[in-house]
Amino acid sequence: MRKGGTLFTITYYGSQMVVKNYNIMGVAKAALEARCAIWRPSSAPRASACTPSPGPLATRAASGIPEFDELLDKARAKAPTLSLVSIDDVGVATTLLAYDATRLITGETLYIDGGYHIIDLLGSVRSCRPRDLRGPGSAKSAGGKR
Repeated sequence: MRKGGTLFTITYYGSQMVVKNYNIMGVAKAALEARCAIWRPSSAPRASACTPSPGPLATRAASGIPEFDELLDKARAKAPTLSLVSIDDVGVATTLLAYDATRLITGETLYIDGGYHIIDLLGSVRSCRPRDLRGPGSAKSAGGKR
């Protein structure tokens, strides 16, 4: 990588927050993120390192996580986009980071999860929306009754 390039590693939100049944993988992903953030060999000044972090994704590795289908359902309900990430979404975002024009984006974790990581553990997208955007049954006005 002496002429430049980008090193990619894949991580997951479980490196930052407790995710049921993710266990030791959370610790491993946290270490991976830290290593990526400090990776900058002097022999590769034009190289960068980034860590894409997709939301829950149905992969072979994920099939070993107990209750993974429940995790997918919770992620879909929690994300502001109300959708799950796809393998194509991860590919497009990672490809973007491979362009020379993004070479100064380095040591970063890029969340590709529809906003899943920005909602607190107990929250849901519905609890974060202003009342007037919640749809039928919400307060009709600032002074309205429920």
